[in-house]
Amino acid sequence: MMGQNRGFYREPYQGSYQESYQEPYSDSYQEPYPDSYQDTYGDRYDEDYDGNYGEFYDGDQRAGNSFSTAGIMKFAAAFLILIYIVLLLIYTSGSTKPFDEVAAAVEERLDTEKLVKQDAQALKRYYGLNGADYEGVLFYSAEFSISAEEVLLIEVRSEQQVQDVRDAIEERLESRRNTFEGYAPEQAQMIEQAQLQVRGRFVFLAVSTDAEDYVSTFAGGL
Repeated sequence: MMGQNRGFYREPYQGSYQESYQEPYSDSYQEPYPDSYQDTYGDRYDEDYDGNYGEFYDGDQRAGNSFSTAGIMKFAAAFLILIYIVLLLIYTSGSTKPFDEVAAAVEERLDTEKLVKQDAQALKRYYGLNGADYEGVLFYSAEFSISAEEVLLIEVRSEQQVQDVRDAIEERLESRRNTFEGYAPEQAQMIEQAQLQVRGRFVFLAVSTDAEDYVSTFAGGL
């Protein structure tokens, strides 16, 4: 009976176990694994990556770089144009205020202890300009000839007069600079730092240690 029992257990164990376990393992598990894996993750992935992704990425990168460069250049050009317009408005914008109002703002700021108001004859003598040719003239100069300080405000009637007044002022400054260089270099230096402004119809000159303050007052009075 003992031999029969061992024989009885051996046949179901060797036959049913090997057939039901080993064969399905090799047929159903091993074959589908390499085929499906390679098709799904090997061939398809490599093809899509090299053919589509690489070209798409490189093309977009080149287009992005080109767009960035063009955009920067356009922005820079627009910025320069804007700066030019702003500067043009600053230096050419005039005022609707009457001359007397602008002159009063400037005159109020002047140091009248050092500067004396001059008439049309002085304007003709120093600048060669005829005061009657303009809408208005305000002219102050130093009381004593040892000082180069002076302030001039003129409202012209035409654009051509702007250039005429500028030429007269530059000639006056050059002459005064040559006069003071020999014996009063500090006065010559003050002439070098003179402030000349043109705003629309108004021409303003300040030769003074307070020239910048006078210019600010003039601009604020427009």
